[in-house]
Amino acid sequence: MDAGPVLWVLLQYLELESVRRGRAKPMSGVMKRMGMIFRAKANKALDRAEDPRETLDYSYQKQLELLQKVRRGVADVATSRKRLELQLNQLQNQSTKLEDQGRKALALGREDLAREALSRRAALQQQVTDLETQHQTLQGEEEKLTLAAQRLQAKVDAFRTKKETIKATYTAAQAQTRIGEAFSGISEEMGDVGLAIQRAEDKTAQLQARAGAIDELLASGALDDQSGMAKDDIQAELDRLSGGTDVELELQRMKAELAGGSSPQQAIEGGTGQSQSPSQPQDTPRFDKQ
Repeated sequence: MDAGPVLWVLLQYLELESVRRGRAKPMSGVMKRMGMIFRAKANKALDRAEDPRETLDYSYQKQLELLQKVRRGVADVATSRKRLELQLNQLQNQSTKLEDQGRKALALGREDLAREALSRRAALQQQVTDLETQHQTLQGEEEKLTLAAQRLQAKVDAFRTKKETIKATYTAAQAQTRIGEAFSGISEEMGDVGLAIQRAEDKTAQLQARAGAIDELLASGALDDQSGMAKDDIQAELDRLSGGTDVELELQRMKAELAGGSSPQQAIEGGTGQSQSPSQPQDTPRFDKQ
C-alpha cells in the first residue's frame, strides 16, 4: 500500500488539530505544496494500477445492483397494491352485508337498527374511498417504477454490449502492443534477452581477441610454449630452406630419368656441378639427399 495518501491524511489531521487549538494558521503554503505532491503521487499510482476492463466490469456490476433494487421496489409497490385490493374487497363485502342488514331491519320495523347499519356502512364507504385513492396512487407508482426498470434494463444491456466491445478492443490493442514491443525489442522481456545476447557476443569477442593475442605472442617468442611444439623464426626459416633443397633435388632426379641419361645420382651431381660458379672452390660441400 502506498504511504503517500496515509501520510497526507495524517498531516491534514495534525494541521486541523493545531488550527482548532489556535496553534497554527489554516493551510500554509508548504502544506499546500505537500498536499499537491501527495495527491499527484497517489493519482499516478492509481492510474498505473487501474485496469479499464476491471473498471468496466465493476460499473456493470453496480448497474446490475441498481436494477435489482428498482425491481425490488416494483415488487414492494405491487405487494402493497395487492394488500390494498384485499382490504378493499373486505370493506366492500362488509358494506354490502350492512346494507342487507339495514334492509332486513327496516322490513322488520326496526328503523333504529336500519339507521345504525346504514351509519356503519357510510363509515366503511369513507374507508373504501380512501383505500381506492391509495390504490390508484400505488398503481401509478408501480407503473412508473416498471417503466423505469424497463428503461434501466435497456441501458444495462446496451452498456454490457459496449463494455464487452471495449474490453475486446483493449485486449487486442494490448496484445498488439506487446507483439510490436517484442519485435522491436523495446519490451522488458526482449530487452533482457537482447542484453544477454550482447553480453555473450562481447565475451566471445573478448575470448577471440585474447586467443589471437596469445597466438601472436607465441609466434614471436615473447611467450614460451610449454608443450615444446612451437618453433621460433630462425628454426622455421631453416626448415623452409631445407624443404626447398629437397624439392630441387627431387626435380633434377626426375628430369634425369626422363632424359634416359646417366644415373639419377650422377645427373644430379652433374647438374649441381654445372650450376656452380668457376670461382667457387672445389671443396664446397654439396647438398645431398639423405
